[in-house]
Amino acid sequence: MLIVGFVLLWCPIIFVFLYLIFNYMIRGKNSVCIVVLGDIGRSPRMQYHASSFAAEGFSVDIVGYGGSTPHSIIKNSKRITLYELVEVPGFLKTLPCLFGYVIKVLFQSCTLGIKLLLLPKSGFIFLQNPPSIPTIAVCWVVCLLRGSKLLVDWHNYGYTILGLSLGNDHSLVRFSKWYEHAFGRMSDVNICVTKAMKKDLKENWNIRAETLYDRPADMFQQTSLPEAHKLFTKLAQQYEVFTNNDLPNSTAFTTQSKGGRTEWLTDRPALIMSSTSWTEYDEASKKENSLPQLICVITGKGPQKEFYRNKIAKHKWSRVKFCLPWLEAEDYPKLLGAADLGICLHASSSGLDLPMKVVDMFGCGLPVCALKFNCISELVEHGQNGLIFEDSQELCQQLKTLMVDYKGRKKQLSQMRNNLQSFQKIRWHESWKSIVLPLLEDKIKSH
Repeated sequence: MLIVGFVLLWCPIIFVFLYLIFNYMIRGKNSVCIVVLGDIGRSPRMQYHASSFAAEGFSVDIVGYGGSTPHSIIKNSKRITLYELVEVPGFLKTLPCLFGYVIKVLFQSCTLGIKLLLLPKSGFIFLQNPPSIPTIAVCWVVCLLRGSKLLVDWHNYGYTILGLSLGNDHSLVRFSKWYEHAFGRMSDVNICVTKAMKKDLKENWNIRAETLYDRPADMFQQTSLPEAHKLFTKLAQQYEVFTNNDLPNSTAFTTQSKGGRTEWLTDRPALIMSSTSWTEYDEASKKENSLPQLICVITGKGPQKEFYRNKIAKHKWSRVKFCLPWLEAEDYPKLLGAADLGICLHASSSGLDLPMKVVDMFGCGLPVCALKFNCISELVEHGQNGLIFEDSQELCQQLKTLMVDYKGRKKQLSQMRNNLQSFQKIRWHESWKSIVLPLLEDKIKSH
């Protein structure tokens, strides 16, 4: 009995001791574990990070939830391995709000912590923030146990997002802010998405970060006319707004002759990539014959999608048609590259982040109309590469002005497209190499 007791008492202690020694002996300096406490396939910036790490010779593990399909550059890379976390049980949603939230956090802490501790050691653990709870604390503890360096990519603040639903004075929001501030300062390297956030982190959080703007990946390019016709033909098989029953070998936008020559239709509608509806434009275009019809494509998915689908269906439209497709990852940039105008309604909870959708649009040479908020001017330069609006009336006026021009009869829309050429020259990996890679090399040398 004494021997059994001795074994039960000391074996776990010896195991933990050997585990810690083993981790500190193995450096793992050319490997990184990227943590996304969300759908990996819907985290484009972290997927870009992973591809850049892999391109520079790092072995990359990505830990996160399944759902959407990651991009082919992630799935096909021999240096990148995906690890899916166990989903949070659905019954937690039926529990009282605060109690359910606590149980959810405990569940995520255990599943994430165990997964990270059992993976091969990485020299760096690189997390996306938000979500902050429990990610930052769990990753910090794992780094402490394994002798890894903690990197944080500040996309936004978790407490400001929580404040949208609970209110800024809620005790959970105040705790979230304290937590994010306390554990965020434990990181070894920090990057952020805007200069405004860099300034706020330094002045209010005493965190020194480097700004890495979102840049388009190489797949975001202007779409050639033959490619656009091929894509429209494919989409016409599923979505009526792309069809053309009047001309053979044609779509709502393009036509192809028997000899294989593709052309834009002279009376084609304007194609807008958007996330809302344009009731006021619909009314205005009835009165002004110079305004074209609009086909508004609203991409993506989310809990509010069916609500807006039903709302759109109830309105009687005459000059605006809608399509709410779910696009394959490879088709999304092609459709952006074939569009005439992008619309962005991103309103930052902190006023310190920027919409990545606009970066994708700019990468395809697509000008945008964007909702005004605190630091949007770091990306959208009013009158240069897009227009900034404050309300629906101003947006409607901008649409009327630009849509007269969508085929190039006036200069503003085409000039904004031309102004985007300099933006298109700088791609993600080039920017990443100049900012993130030197930070990592400094940490590797000092380790």
